[in-house]
Amino acid sequence: MSAAWCVWVVVLVLIVLVWASRNLEISRARLEQRPLDERSYDGPPSDPPMVSVLIAAKDEEENIERAVRTMLAQDYPRFELIVINDRSTDRTPAILERLAAEAKNAGKADRLKVIHVERLRDGWFGKNNAMREGVQRAAGEWLCFSDADCRQISTRTLSLAMRHAVENGIDFLSVLPILETRSFWERIIQPVCGAVMVFWFHPKRVNDPKHPAAYANGAFMLMKRSTYDAIGGHEAVRTQVNEDMHMARLAKERGQRLAVVQNDNLYSVRMYTGLRQIWRGWSRIFYGCFGSFRRLLISMAFLLVTNVLPYGSAAAAWAVVAARGWAQAGPWRPVAIAATLAVAMQLITIARFYRLSRVSPWLAPTFILGAVICIGMLVNAMFKLGGRTTTVWRGTAYRGDEVAASAPAVGTPGNAAGPDAQRPAPEASASRPAAETV
Repeated sequence: MSAAWCVWVVVLVLIVLVWASRNLEISRARLEQRPLDERSYDGPPSDPPMVSVLIAAKDEEENIERAVRTMLAQDYPRFELIVINDRSTDRTPAILERLAAEAKNAGKADRLKVIHVERLRDGWFGKNNAMREGVQRAAGEWLCFSDADCRQISTRTLSLAMRHAVENGIDFLSVLPILETRSFWERIIQPVCGAVMVFWFHPKRVNDPKHPAAYANGAFMLMKRSTYDAIGGHEAVRTQVNEDMHMARLAKERGQRLAVVQNDNLYSVRMYTGLRQIWRGWSRIFYGCFGSFRRLLISMAFLLVTNVLPYGSAAAAWAVVAARGWAQAGPWRPVAIAATLAVAMQLITIARFYRLSRVSPWLAPTFILGAVICIGMLVNAMFKLGGRTTTVWRGTAYRGDEVAASAPAVGTPGNAAGPDAQRPAPEASASRPAAETV
């Protein structure tokens, strides 16, 4: 067997070992990283501090009422909910006003505040601008940032998160969401994208104060107000698409205790629905989180080598075996064996990962299709990074070459400014100041 054939087989064997190591990592994660769940609930922390929960909403008429009602139902004794309507053109403002009126009539006007933002400041990304408006009116010692598409399954989410943060000395806690995947493409693509994120931002490394890895998920970010001030607030990330990741990086750089934890039936998020939304949304996430061609290329290489190569090798090798017979297949035989082992180990590992992620393990064979689509989204993120395409998010356009180069790439403290910072395009309708309804 020639050197080229030997290299091919060795690479496939190494891929088997990679997937085997991932399998062991899943076993360790199950033992070491217990999710937050109601089974350990002993009530909120003693002497509970005041918490301000902030939700920004732009054109969220389908989600906002559910997000507000399930958050207002939390059993935490001292909190306020501030919802910021960010220039919505649908029924979102009317829904929020109705909910605010209900709270007032029930004698709970201090529990729900509604702010209407009608102008996007120059040089700000929309959500960051909205959250800044909300924080200025927040009274809490702690700030909890959430999204309009979040649904609280439990009434104890906030209490459990606060207790976990206080008892473990955490300054900045991100509770990871349960992803709702209802459509075909959601089930196929989103778990693969999640696996790519875990590759770069493993919870064990994120939770280690000595490791530079930093990660947060904007669906539920709980932090001390002093931590928010230490990182410079939303002013420091005003031009960032993935502000949650950049806030996490700044927090870790500045000595704040950062942690992420999974949740078990506390809250869920449905990120995207159709293929087009998934493509645009995850391209934006990859572009904003990785912030460099190097990271995007490494992610692509990871998917190509560990996923596409075993399947391609197995298909080619077994096609030759079928045509020539096993005895006459020559060097194709070790390729067929190694590739089959790599595919089998991948399927076993992905099935366990899916079960851990609340995805049907029977979908493991579809991981290869999701990986191919994910590679396409990484390529799209590269074009965005080079400024060749425009990111349109919630009605506002952002270009990769219109950069306010002010922050390092996520997870790499101390580097030069990364190219993921973006400057919003001007909006003709952004002419009136912010208004507030309480």
